[in-house]
Amino acid sequence: MSLFRKIALAAALAGAASAFAQQAPVPPSLAAKSWLLLEMGSGQLLTAEKADERLEPASLTKLMTAYLTFSALHKKTLALEQPLPVSARAWKTGGSKMFVRVDTQVPVEDLIKGMIVQSGNDACVTLAEGIAGSEENFAQMMNREAERLGMKNSHFMNSTGLPDPNHYTTARDLALLAGALIRDFPEEYRKYYSMKEYTYGGITQPNRNRLLFIDPTVDGVKTGHTEAAGYCLISSALRDKRRLLSVVLGTASDGARASESQKLLNWGYIAYDSVTIQAKEQPVAALRVWKGSQNSVKAGVQNDLSVAVPKGYADKVKSEFVEEPLLIAPIEAGQKLGALKVTIDGKPYGEYPVVALEKVELGNIFVRIFDTIRLWFA
Repeated sequence: MSLFRKIALAAALAGAASAFAQQAPVPPSLAAKSWLLLEMGSGQLLTAEKADERLEPASLTKLMTAYLTFSALHKKTLALEQPLPVSARAWKTGGSKMFVRVDTQVPVEDLIKGMIVQSGNDACVTLAEGIAGSEENFAQMMNREAERLGMKNSHFMNSTGLPDPNHYTTARDLALLAGALIRDFPEEYRKYYSMKEYTYGGITQPNRNRLLFIDPTVDGVKTGHTEAAGYCLISSALRDKRRLLSVVLGTASDGARASESQKLLNWGYIAYDSVTIQAKEQPVAALRVWKGSQNSVKAGVQNDLSVAVPKGYADKVKSEFVEEPLLIAPIEAGQKLGALKVTIDGKPYGEYPVVALEKVELGNIFVRIFDTIRLWFA
């Protein structure tokens, strides 16, 4: 499990809610069914309302379709220039469309743009069939991937988000998915999710994410809408190298999902400061390793670690490294070696894993015997 996932599943659940409840900024109230705001640098949950309530995701489903498409591209089981056949089923799929034509072949990259920018259901089904053979098989892949990502309250029945009683997710799960997409496929995210319009077959359609047109710091992510789901938007902004991710579900209109998302993002940047705790290229410590091919291992974080703290508390932040009591080879890269315990004004604020930045093999027989004897007397 990656560092981000560990943070998102552990620190984000505890995060800032302990000793600073009384000092924490008062979050805005939104005209929505459910919402969540995440600090991407640390995985901290800055505010949430009904984050675990199961709701219909509508076209936010397409984030999982995109995740699996990008994964197939990286595994080279799919290529951007590869043409995929458009089936009658894909062509007939209702809802928003890219307007591909039945019995033609469309390059994968065009389908990706049609899926992300135009929210084309026909593009999603074509990609699903091209990757998994059928949309049913693709839905099984979606559910396996959701489980791997830690999306505990999600179940997918299709690649598009068209209504189905067994097709559901939550704001928290969608934050995990969107965060994983941004983290695991940064180049694809930058390339496609900030596109404001796309033309296919002579038809130009604008991106439905209004924030792309009114806030230059917003670079994604995805809209969704059905009658049951209401108007939904997952948005992400990058300001001064600090990324926030908001999930807003079930607003009353297209304009409301944009304004409520903008309100949430602005509050996060105004109410909290970001403090860098540890840079990924700077080891926290060199720790003693017993019975290894080398007697120390560099410990640090795999990604830059920053935490969000209430405005005015940045100069009161301190961190302390607490290491595991005994490290015996072999040590795998990424293995947890301890934790950075963060305090504000001496009060606990969060705890973040520190991992091995390198691999340490088992030492030869003489090293192992010598270290065993030394440990007896230690």
